[in-house]
Amino acid sequence: MKYPVKDEKAYQKVIDAFKKQRRGATLADITARTALSLETVRELVPVAADEFSGRLEVTESGEILYSFPQGFSSKYRGFRAGLKRFGKKLKTALKTAGTWTFKVWIMVMLVGYFVFFMLLALASMVISVGASSSSRSDSRSSNRGGGFGGMYMASSIFNLIIRIWFYSELTKPLDPSYYNNPRKRPKGRPLYHAIFSFVFGDGDPNADWPSRERQSVLAYIQANRGVISLPEFMTLTGKSPEEAEKEITAYCVEYEGSPEATEDGTIVYRFDSLLLRSDTKDRTFRGFSSPLKRLKAFSSNSKKMNTWFSVINGVNLGFGSYFLFNALNTGAIITQAQLEASSYLYGVSYVLFYRFLENPLPVITIGLGIIPLVFSAIFWLIPGLRKLFNKKENEKIKFENLRKDAYARIWEKPVDFSEKEIDPQTELCRPENMETSRETIIKEIGSYAMPEVALDDRGNTRYTFTGLQHEKEALKKYRDEIDPAEAELGKTIFDSHGRE
Repeated sequence: MKYPVKDEKAYQKVIDAFKKQRRGATLADITARTALSLETVRELVPVAADEFSGRLEVTESGEILYSFPQGFSSKYRGFRAGLKRFGKKLKTALKTAGTWTFKVWIMVMLVGYFVFFMLLALASMVISVGASSSSRSDSRSSNRGGGFGGMYMASSIFNLIIRIWFYSELTKPLDPSYYNNPRKRPKGRPLYHAIFSFVFGDGDPNADWPSRERQSVLAYIQANRGVISLPEFMTLTGKSPEEAEKEITAYCVEYEGSPEATEDGTIVYRFDSLLLRSDTKDRTFRGFSSPLKRLKAFSSNSKKMNTWFSVINGVNLGFGSYFLFNALNTGAIITQAQLEASSYLYGVSYVLFYRFLENPLPVITIGLGIIPLVFSAIFWLIPGLRKLFNKKENEKIKFENLRKDAYARIWEKPVDFSEKEIDPQTELCRPENMETSRETIIKEIGSYAMPEVALDDRGNTRYTFTGLQHEKEALKKYRDEIDPAEAELGKTIFDSHGRE
């Protein structure tokens, strides 16, 4: 019987980490790859070893190397296990189908209503042209309230259709020659993906950020003899001194770390358990650096495509407002006089629906009025709010990225530092107000290590962080005194598969 797993996502992370290992891995290896806590990894690795008949090799240091030479086919093949696996696949399939259905529904609502309104307008134009060429008297034709206006509106809509057809990239895939020429074939996503991207965006580019950040910190700790200082932690995470102190305490709990004092009283954080690994490759992010958060883009669509989505939605909004207004003001059309007094397009639409429905008013009010009006309003409202939130969130991301860059520069050169040296060129690290951001960062780092302030010959402020300089020297000495051999696993003294 398979051991119960409380966190299926964490368990899958462990399995995926083992799949990337070419040889045996220790708990520290899997912890560094997954960023899960040591306790969680210690709980889940034996479960994986049991389910997939893992190979266990005990080393001289007492650490166990886990590997899976037989692959990752579960040994639990009973009805219950099969039903559970089927349930997982079914859940994934239903989620995928639900997402796809929702995206297609949005496309059908946007494009479907637009096409329907265009056809309705064209039908009214054809009827109007036919009526104009009939033998009816000019006086009777002129008595049609909105006849000329209806003709003008219908012709304008026809002109809009022509423009969209010839100039919009939305209709390119409908052109047969577009597919005959390989160079012209669309490289983008399906239309329903593009519409969904306009409304809801393309997801959070930093959804996996907590895991990515932890992986970078753990990789740095492993590459530096299991020791990290608070300024280094601040640089890797982009957190203020106060936030960093709380966060690194949580790291100590999850990864069996402990604060220690050097000979001169400098506090460092040591994580010996993370050094017991078989994969000794340096996996730091370009040395003393860490990945930067990505900015949230409004949409991956082209600006032209998003413009056409707005135009189409605007047309739907206009038609929805038009039909709802006339349905509420004109209402049901029963007599010829009411027909002649009604707005042209509304009157024609009412007559057309009357051929199929005894009372078209509810259908026109709800189907052509309320639904497209509400849908179009939401279709614009969501992207509008998202754009505002994205701008605010991106400024926060830029500041956090700038803080990382600034801390790294100060840690690298704590003596005779000018805030003007905080000048990264990448947009990811440039908030709207760079001057204020620089001042804020200097004050934050100053709350941890009070600098000596002086003016140079040009009147520029220079900072010397003597405390940081001493901390760097003490940290280097402390690391140099750690013997890397203490973290070596040693030879294999027991193999569950009986190999030498």
